[in-house]
Amino acid sequence: MSVFYILIGLTLLVVGGEFLVRSSVGLSFKLNLSKMVIGLTVVSFATSAPELLVSLQAALEGLPDIALGNVIGSNIANIALVLGLTAIISTLGIDSDFFRFNWPVMVLFSLGLYLALINDGVLSKLEGFILVVSLVIYLIVLIRRAKLARPTEEGQNDELDAGLSKTSYFKIVVWLLIGATALYFGSEWLVLGATDLATSLGVSDYAISVTVIAIGTSVPELAASLIAALKKEKAISLGNLIGSNIFNIASVLGLTALITPIQVVDERILDTNMFWLLGFAIVLLPLGYLPLKMELNRWKGFILFAAYCVFIGLAFS
Repeated sequence: MSVFYILIGLTLLVVGGEFLVRSSVGLSFKLNLSKMVIGLTVVSFATSAPELLVSLQAALEGLPDIALGNVIGSNIANIALVLGLTAIISTLGIDSDFFRFNWPVMVLFSLGLYLALINDGVLSKLEGFILVVSLVIYLIVLIRRAKLARPTEEGQNDELDAGLSKTSYFKIVVWLLIGATALYFGSEWLVLGATDLATSLGVSDYAISVTVIAIGTSVPELAASLIAALKKEKAISLGNLIGSNIFNIASVLGLTALITPIQVVDERILDTNMFWLLGFAIVLLPLGYLPLKMELNRWKGFILFAAYCVFIGLAFS
């Protein structure tokens, strides 16, 4: 039954994430938000919703390893798995503003999480509050920067615009309700199935959360990126995934810690996996610039994907 719950949970997360993204983007068009702000805020938050519900559910059930492992594993999967596979399919251009703003912010949030956890092994309510406030500051700065920036490539998502820009408010609300319901039950069953599977196999909750659950909650990002790559849309915004990673740390762990402090149970979180998270974040800088500037091509994608396979293997060792 545990495998059944995991499969049903993953399916509902995919469905819920898709409906939530579509409703969020549709609402954003209604509110006349720019595409850059949509990608880095609304869509990023929407695709982080599975991580948020899974982490909250796990924390409230007294499973802090799943809450923490889910976010760390998802952030690693977003960079290594999602970007890796997408780059293998089609070379990704990197926006010139990426390394000036969004990449440093992601690295700072990742480093801040590590420092908060290594201090006393607990992400406290105060630290959760600081993360949430930092996220608000980031969003304010992001929106102000967007207002000052010149509009770019307004026609790059014509199919999406044609469908979602004309969506009625009624349909947006229905999509939102469907997405929220699917995400709620999907997260509950995924956590239930994963913990049962971990118990029956003698594997730690953390190993399951940082692999199976993390990949499951990263499916919305994975699906969107792969579909865009298959359509040869080489101007994919790297900011969407980076924004999702920022939201995962700041909103998912921040809000979860505000409700109930998150304690480090498995020492591998601090001994190895946080270093994997920081390493994957930092390695984007040399990959982005060398030897071909401002792009992630096929061989760079293979490097990221191969490193992720090593990470998964070590998680179960």
